[in-house]
Amino acid sequence: MKVPQTGKGGGTRPPAYRGGGDGGDGDGSPDYGARLRRARLGLAVLTAPIIMLFVSLTSAYVVRQGLPTLDESTNTYVRDWIPVNLPIALLLVNTLLLLVSSITAELARRQITRQAALASVPAIPGVSLGRERGFPWLMVTVVLGAGFLTGQWMAWRELAARGFYLATSASSSFVYLLTATHAIHLIGGMLVLLYAATVSLLKKPVESRRIVVDVTAWYWHFMLLLWIYIFGLVWFIK
Repeated sequence: MKVPQTGKGGGTRPPAYRGGGDGGDGDGSPDYGARLRRARLGLAVLTAPIIMLFVSLTSAYVVRQGLPTLDESTNTYVRDWIPVNLPIALLLVNTLLLLVSSITAELARRQITRQAALASVPAIPGVSLGRERGFPWLMVTVVLGAGFLTGQWMAWRELAARGFYLATSASSSFVYLLTATHAIHLIGGMLVLLYAATVSLLKKPVESRRIVVDVTAWYWHFMLLLWIYIFGLVWFIK
């Protein structure tokens, strides 16, 4: 049996493995698949405290609804929960705007995913895809998101016109608190949307742009589901 020699000028080389982990595929190229998985995991970690926040607010909302308070004038416990006269029509329009914006965000995600999948095709000899002009779905999502926030502001003004202010009662306070907290998180999502739209215009690798758009779209879907939950909560549990 021939024994492989070691030392200078001879011997056998250890097998080469492709890899590189987070650094790439072993050939110096970034591993965008791993980056995308990490980004999605980071999004899940981010949404967990948001969910816990609204679970806590929901618990406080339900408990406070059935909790009597002490009337100092009569020294008796009374139920001071006043049902809020919500501008349902306006809130339904806002819900529709956010629903359509979630659809456009998904179209943006699918568009960049398709572009990333076809990015290496032009390198194949004899294959040409032609010039594909992408529709600015992200900017449409930003516009619809701004429309939703404008509609929320109009809904708050309508509540005030109906005599329901932040300090009117515990019920109105919770309505403002829940909707405003959601609006703040939505504004954060809009800032990320603007960043994603800007990144899409830069000459960065399409795989890198895909990661930003993908995570932003999933966060926007989460904002839609969260709003539907809040709307149903304040509408049906009065």
